[in-house]
Amino acid sequence: MDNNWKRKFTILWIGQFISLISSSAVNFAIIIWLSLKTESAEVLAFAAIAALLPQALIGPFAGVYIDRWDRKKTMIFADGFVAMCTLFMSISFYFGYESLPLIYVMLGLRSVGSAFHMPAMQASIPLLAPKSELLRITGINQIIQSVSGIAGPALGAFAIGMLSIGNVLLLDIFGAAFAIISLLFIYIPNTIPDEKTVASFRNIWNDMKTAFYEITRNKGLWYLFLYSIVGLFCIMPVAVLFPLLTINHFKGDKFEISIIEVIWGVGMLVGGGLLGIWKPTISKVIIINLMHILIGITFAWSGWLSADQFVFFVILTAIGGISASLYNASFTTIIQEEIQHNMLGRVFSLYYSFSVLPSIIGLLFTGFIADFIGINYTFIILGLVIILIGICSFFTPALMNLSKNKNL
Repeated sequence: MDNNWKRKFTILWIGQFISLISSSAVNFAIIIWLSLKTESAEVLAFAAIAALLPQALIGPFAGVYIDRWDRKKTMIFADGFVAMCTLFMSISFYFGYESLPLIYVMLGLRSVGSAFHMPAMQASIPLLAPKSELLRITGINQIIQSVSGIAGPALGAFAIGMLSIGNVLLLDIFGAAFAIISLLFIYIPNTIPDEKTVASFRNIWNDMKTAFYEITRNKGLWYLFLYSIVGLFCIMPVAVLFPLLTINHFKGDKFEISIIEVIWGVGMLVGGGLLGIWKPTISKVIIINLMHILIGITFAWSGWLSADQFVFFVILTAIGGISASLYNASFTTIIQEEIQHNMLGRVFSLYYSFSVLPSIIGLLFTGFIADFIGINYTFIILGLVIILIGICSFFTPALMNLSKNKNL
């Protein structure tokens, strides 16, 4: 292991931080622009699906190539591709062509770039740092993502108020260029594929099956994925309904919606900070199970609150953000520890696909669920299901023994 890994991560984090803030700002600006332009919840849902579905569908295939290609070059080309898509969209806005289908297509193409970039990034981390530091590094990554989630929307709202949407999109190009330049100063070792064969359809399919087998042969890891999928199926509808709960139940407005979004990001920031400075002595599986229960409690309790208890809703949202941060970091670290380095790209791509698909299902059915049983009751029911997942996890021996003898 290279002793200069801290310097490499510093360069990498600076580049990714600038890129994440600019992407977050642009994404939020697009949401604001679509909201003001169309005033349609359906348009926002389709835009979200366009940004998620391609990543979910091609993720497993992308993982096969990530494990075969140079991961540093993969991240560079993925960032460049996303920047080119954004530039094309910016030019179309500049010339007054504001077609919704074009926006959906460009958001989908940006999602394709993300399908290659994020798994390549996660798969590169174990090649740069000691295994004993993976959880702490993931915690710092959570800090970066959380700060981006807080600062990005603020920057996006300011930019859309001062500039045209076409010029706002240029921020993403600047961020991508900065991330690419930072990667040029980092050496990332390459892994050797299991077999040096041409990436034909048969070989790609076999590699995907190998990655799936790598997960299923480890019963503990399989249960971890299974519980996570069910949990996300419940979490994503709740995430979409947060603004509606704020408006309809707590009688809030744009200001209150912004507070909830920022508080969730602050909670994620605090959770990442805890892992960055504190090395837990308990099993990461126990952390995951406890966070499932805690997230479920915050959701169910939020739905149970009366309309005049908005302050308590803010507190519960912050606790939920902290819990989500600790959960994500522990989950990612277990995968990095349990899976061979030369298969991490494929496994992370499967993980991202499993994560995104419930999001899409949630977007499709959220309106129906909320209208049928009520927004606050949706929070209560789904929160209780998430609590049940955490409890069941403690009574699953294969899961509890996962990573038991690993260094924390």
